[in-house]
Formats: sequence, structure tokens, C-alpha cells
Amino acid sequence: MGDRTDKVALVTGGGKRIGAAICRSLHEAGYRVAIHHRSSAQQAAALADELNSLRSDSAWLVQADLIDPQAPQAIINAVVARGGRLDLLVNNASAFYPTPLGEITQAQVHELFASNATAPLFLAQAAAAALRQSEGAILNLVDIYADRPLPDYLPYCMAKAALVALTYGLARALGPEVRVNAIAPGNIIWSENMEKAETPEIVHERTALQRQGSPQSLAKAALFLLDQADYVTGQVLRVDGGRWLFI
Repeated sequence: MGDRTDKVALVTGGGKRIGAAICRSLHEAGYRVAIHHRSSAQQAAALADELNSLRSDSAWLVQADLIDPQAPQAIINAVVARGGRLDLLVNNASAFYPTPLGEITQAQVHELFASNATAPLFLAQAAAAALRQSEGAILNLVDIYADRPLPDYLPYCMAKAALVALTYGLARALGPEVRVNAIAPGNIIWSENMEKAETPEIVHERTALQRQGSPQSLAKAALFLLDQADYVTGQVLRVDGGRWLFI
């Protein structure tokens, strides 16, 4: 893939889970990585230490709460100031919790849209000049339920649907210099969320590959779209083992 050691990737929510797997994958490919986090300072710092032990001064932290309207511009300014450039933007950070109909509040809608749709929009806007200069790429983490919303998670699913629309719009607005794609994960990390069918029995029954995914599986797809798919833009790739077929 050539020399990537001067290039910079920003991963929001990069300190843990899927975000951390993407950070590791990009770092292994040679990128310097800016790890954004909101409150997972300890996990993000441990990840930065791990990556810096492999390659000196190749990872650093950026702390911000994406519900703050000033955060997107501040994050991009900090990354470019530290890294000298920006090549990749991964919008991975996501608030997620149930909001049953009849109990939904304005504050919940604001928080869910801020992390899942609004912040990615303003991060892309703030990063546009730097990404155009580097002929970089954006990757948005959406959800297979953006098209088939879960009844008790309507604001979250609405926000992810907006992020899908943003992916398509940004691919046109930022082309030809910048490629913009999305990944829609399926069952990647176990949880106790029964409505999302994350039990071993239901995963086996309702997933074509009949098995659980992994953050590493998703990180491989992310690396492909960000670094290798040079003629792919405006696409949403489902990394779900065929779970979509059963929705």
C-alpha cells in the first residue's frame, strides 16, 4: 500500500470497541492516528500508549463532547495542528439507547442526532479543505436498522438514516478529490439488547453466515474502503454476515 507514515487518520469514538479496532487497523497500515473520545479517557490513553510503543509519536488523543456545537471545528483544528494534515475521517462515535414511543424527549433526540448525524456533518464540513488537499476519504458508521427502524429506538434509527443520506450527499459535494462511504454493521459485538437479536441462538437463526461478527471483521472492511477502494464512493457496505436478509 506504499508509505503511509506521514498520513493522518481521525477516528471519533476511537478509544474502545469498534473504534479501537479501526484505529489499530489504520495504524498497522502505517497511518498516524488521532483518537477522539468523550469520556473514555483511560481506554483511549491505553490505546495511544499501545500504538506509540509500536511506532513513536504515531497516536494521540483528542477529547470533545460531540453534543457541543463548537466541538467539530475544534477537533479538526486540533488534529491538523498536531498532525500537519488530515487524510481520513472516520465518523464512528455514536450515542445509542432505547427511546420507547410515548417517552421520547427533546433532549434525547438532540443527543442522538448530535453524535450520529449532526457532528459528522460539521466534522466533514470542517475537514473538507484538508481532505481535498490530501485527496482523502471519509467513512461513516451507520446501521443496518437505518432502513428498517427498531420501534423502541426511533430517534437513533432516524439519525443513522440521516447519516446514510449525508454519505450520499457528501460523496457528490466533496468529489472528485474526496471519497465518502459508509459501513452498516450487523451483529459485531455481543450485548444484552434482545430487540436487536443479539443472542447466540437468534444470530445463528437470522444471520446467513450463522455466526457472530467481530470488530476486526469490520476494521478490515473499513481499511478497504478508506485506503484501497480508490474507485468506490457514495456506497454503504453492510458488514453483517447476511443479517440484513432476515430483517
